[in-house]
Amino acid sequence: MTKKNEPNLFPSEQIRELIIYGREGCHLCQDMMLALQHLQQQVSFDFKVVDIDSDPELVKRYGERVPVLMSPFTNQEICHYFLDLAALDDYLGKFR
Repeated sequence: MTKKNEPNLFPSEQIRELIIYGREGCHLCQDMMLALQHLQQQVSFDFKVVDIDSDPELVKRYGERVPVLMSPFTNQEICHYFLDLAALDDYLGKFR
């Protein structure tokens, strides 16, 4: 009996798109963005930054707990405050 491969629910390019929820003037947010930009030289992924202060619901959800690195497709928080390379690698590794 052969085992069927289950199709990936998300196209790989979508899985590799991440969101940083942060705010203007946040040094931790800047640090995470710089770390991700540096990592992009080694690993293929994209990210966008969303200013939580532009949406009262995001302010309510995240408050002072920024930056938060999220997968918009699995709604999974990967890490917050600082880039956790192991957590990001675990997340991306699930879809290789």
